Amino acid sequence: MEPLLIYPDPPQAELARMLDLGGYSWKAVSDERAATSATPDDGWGGAIIAIGEDSETAWALLRAIRRADAPIEPLLLLVGGNRLDELELRDELYDDFCLDPFHPRELEARLRHLFWRAGAGAAPELVEYGSLILNLETYQAAIEGEPLDLTYMEYELLKFLAQHPGKVFTRETLLSRVWGYEYYGGARTVDVHIRRLRAKLGEEHANLISTVRSVGYRFGQSRWGV
Repeated sequence: MEPLLIYPDPPQAELARMLDLGGYSWKAVSDERAATSATPDDGWGGAIIAIGEDSETAWALLRAIRRADAPIEPLLLLVGGNRLDELELRDELYDDFCLDPFHPRELEARLRHLFWRAGAGAAPELVEYGSLILNLETYQAAIEGEPLDLTYMEYELLKFLAQHPGKVFTRETLLSRVWGYEYYGGARTVDVHIRRLRAKLGEEHANLISTVRSVGYRFGQSRWGV
């Protein structure tokens, strides 16, 4: 997808991290002139504009975006509660807004909804379960907004389990589905990777992967909630 236009430059560290973990391509600009000169050949894929201390520059950029021959859509504002009055009579300059400071999961959800509503191209494909997010395009994973440092096979195992929440898999099934039929390692390989995943998920989230006695492993809750 085309990069998102982000204002201001540099953006908030939390915003940059959310975009990077979500697999979004983006470019930060300092004003209208910078946005024009940095416009990609295929245009911008959307914009996130923060209404901060220099709100006049932000609103000038928004007006320029809406006047352009090829307007940028979708357009999301980040605005502090003390600046909500600035939104009055300016509905035509943005598609949605999110209160700042924001929660990364809320901002991600609003952005994905805007992409869907505007039909402006697909957002990165994600697997989400509670506070766990896996980006299938960038092979990144995060929980509670914090990135997880996973090896390739740890990521593959977590991805497979998260794509089948509530279902129990034997060690042998996990070996064949995740490692492949040509893998000759024993079932202990699965146990080692499960133990490492639980450690990296942290004590609070380690129970996302539960052991089903004499059977194997399950991610998340079963359909009966146990």
